[in-house]
Amino acid sequence: MKFFKKLFSKRFFENDIAVALVCALIFTIFLTLAGFEVGCNELRGNVLRLHILANSNSEADQSIKLEVRDAVLTASEKVFEAAKSKEDALNLAKENVGHFKTAAEQKLKQLGVNQSVTVKVEKTYFNTREYENFTLPAGQYDAVRVLLGNAEGKNWWCVMFPSMCIPAAADEHSLTEAVDEKSAEIAENAPKYEIRFKIVEWYESIINWFEN
Repeated sequence: MKFFKKLFSKRFFENDIAVALVCALIFTIFLTLAGFEVGCNELRGNVLRLHILANSNSEADQSIKLEVRDAVLTASEKVFEAAKSKEDALNLAKENVGHFKTAAEQKLKQLGVNQSVTVKVEKTYFNTREYENFTLPAGQYDAVRVLLGNAEGKNWWCVMFPSMCIPAAADEHSLTEAVDEKSAEIAENAPKYEIRFKIVEWYESIINWFEN
């Protein structure tokens, strides 16, 4: 991204020709990916993700992250039972932030670990991510975020709705239940769309940089 920050500097945008070229480039990419992007937006808008950041990348902190992950997933099993849509799941997640935080804190206490826990439900930018038999495009997603300590370590993520990472529900739900046929086809056939996924990630990373 340093290249893009240098390329798209304030001085760059003071040049009308440069601005026109960038707009033309973005418009061309948009036209090329229009249909694909519709499917990507459907995916982004209909899943709720779990995002856990470890305190650091030390072996101990990474192990703690996985222990907390299991505790949060167990605590969330019954929370999303009544969710029929992503909106249901999002509302339930917001209502149960304290429940998830307590589960994480109890696990840390059991482990004898003195780390703070912050739980948020918010929009979060993700790069393109592969998960077993499906791929999610880069972009902004609603996510339950669990930040451990300094939250400077490698993260772990999964899909909470539809319930694809909750043990008790793993065999009962699939991505196709939450999105339309075209979107499911994109997610489940990533190799076929590899170049498009890369272009979308490039485009979304630029948009995310400008917004932040």
